[in-house]
Amino acid sequence: MAEVEPSTDRILTSEPDRSLDTSGAPESDGTGGVGPDDSLRQKINARLANPLAGFSHAQLERMGEAYARKYELGNEEDVQAFREGAVCAQDTHAYLHYNRLNERDREVMNREAGHRWHQPRLLYLIMVLCSTCAAVQGMDETVVNGAQLFYSRQFGIKGDDPRSTWLLGLTNSAPYLCCAVLGCWLTVPFNHWFGRRGTIFITCLISAITVLWQAFTNTWWHMFIARFALGLGIGPKSATVPIYAAECSPPAIRGALVMQWQMWTAFGIMLGYAADLAFYKVPDPAHITGLNWRLMMGSAMLPAVIVCCFVYMCPESPRWYMGRARHRKAYESMVRLRYTKVQAARDIFYMHTLLEAESSMKLGRSKLAELITVPRNRRALVASEIVMFMQQFCGINVIAYYSSAIFEQANFSEISALSASLGFGVINFLFALPAVWTIDTFGRRNLLLTTFPLMALCLFFTGFSFWIPEETHRTARIACITLGIYLFGMVYSPGEGPVPFTYSAEAYPLYVRSYGMSLATATTWFFNFVLAITWPSLRSAFKDQGAFSWYASWNIVGWFLVLFFVPETKGKTLEELDQVFSVSTRVHAAYGARQVPYFIQRYIFRRHVEPERLYDHEDPAVHEKSYTPPRPQPTDAEREV
Repeated sequence: MAEVEPSTDRILTSEPDRSLDTSGAPESDGTGGVGPDDSLRQKINARLANPLAGFSHAQLERMGEAYARKYELGNEEDVQAFREGAVCAQDTHAYLHYNRLNERDREVMNREAGHRWHQPRLLYLIMVLCSTCAAVQGMDETVVNGAQLFYSRQFGIKGDDPRSTWLLGLTNSAPYLCCAVLGCWLTVPFNHWFGRRGTIFITCLISAITVLWQAFTNTWWHMFIARFALGLGIGPKSATVPIYAAECSPPAIRGALVMQWQMWTAFGIMLGYAADLAFYKVPDPAHITGLNWRLMMGSAMLPAVIVCCFVYMCPESPRWYMGRARHRKAYESMVRLRYTKVQAARDIFYMHTLLEAESSMKLGRSKLAELITVPRNRRALVASEIVMFMQQFCGINVIAYYSSAIFEQANFSEISALSASLGFGVINFLFALPAVWTIDTFGRRNLLLTTFPLMALCLFFTGFSFWIPEETHRTARIACITLGIYLFGMVYSPGEGPVPFTYSAEAYPLYVRSYGMSLATATTWFFNFVLAITWPSLRSAFKDQGAFSWYASWNIVGWFLVLFFVPETKGKTLEELDQVFSVSTRVHAAYGARQVPYFIQRYIFRRHVEPERLYDHEDPAVHEKSYTPPRPQPTDAEREV
């Protein structure tokens, strides 16, 4: 960890650290070496990794007290909490040897280290809120899956002619078009004006209104307008909810909470399929045509209304308050989310110093330019865009949005098609559960390299199954098509499902991460739109065999892209990630090519072959050991036993 000059004035007055000013520094040569410009950026990341490194306990106590008094954060008890919290903020192990902590604070921090899910009830309420928001997202995306079987007929766009296929695709893809061109870019102003809770409330309110609006449409263009407006709720919500969860949670469970967004979105997808099946047999009363599909579309309103009803029972994000210099409100909010005031003071003080460190960084050019022109950042950008692009072009949302139509094309009855889609939704959710464990043990790159070939095989199998003669082998044809789609869901859920957002969130250095994530989110929604609008016409032009083979082939392409251009990021510190992405693209591509014979030798011929260590020859000054959580100490009760 790079040390920071121990000066409390610099932290509290936000004076820029001139030693980290990169303006006028020479450019990196892009060969993977560490030039002067790269070295300065590594110092930036080191300081952002821990802006309190290098201070003594006495200095930290004075800094904590000065901060509390400057912003009038409570009484003398709160000031003392900030003295102690500042010391604990420097090092996660500090509570073990910092003598001024009382026994209760020490025991709470010890339990926090050893039992990471032992958290206040209000934090669990935030987990429920974020999970319900994810379910809203999933239902918004998939209730259309079954409803389109009916409204496409009513709107006159069910045929295989080009007009019908393109209009059906345009209608279904409208929310994702809005997300890509407008919704995602409203995230920053919405969060600035309304806060995290306000953005969640407004976007869920938009979702509730627009899904109800969809239920009252009577033409394809009216449905298109309603669904386009739905994108205003989907886009900002998809970016805000994971941020809100991360900003309210302690570091020990932050990653797991962000990961649960994907898992509970899969749950919402399953609920969407269940709603389609539940309302299938609803008859049309007098003067109402298509009541069943209208109820399907409107059912997604329920979880959105639930979120609107209790979102303000949760505290606002302390990080959002800090960004607006409302330090007292931030502290009050954090106190509600932690067991003790020392815990709250620790997290608030660290958040404050991190914000001060970020504001003191001068790069000499725009962050967007840094994202593209700096080789380390550009390699992270390429890797992130590959996994985001492939999350869509692996073909998952073709099945998510059109599975009922696909099963109907395979001559399922309508209710059988809806039932089969529900089965896919259940599989998608259940197989997303292990990803919380596998993504941090098996690794991001390994998961992708394993699942891409399997997804390709599943889609080839599904497409080729349409060649089975229905007249003589109807049961085998139906079984094989269903099996191929289900197996695809089993492979996708622990691989390309959770990896892209996790990978993108950690690949970029902190000072350009928000820009990288904005681009990543816009990328996934844009190609989501491309899939949704083109599938009906693609299937009409190339039949089911060709359409499924198209996306199967993209999975093969994705495997090579990951092999050559996507390095592993599992368990890496910020400094280690700098090292990983400092390796030139050419060198990493050659390394990826050499992994193929290594895999064959070790896992097929079962020979003892040592794996190549790509990063052993990097500058050791950049490398730092991965974080190891402190060993929990026994409580008083455990000592007595």
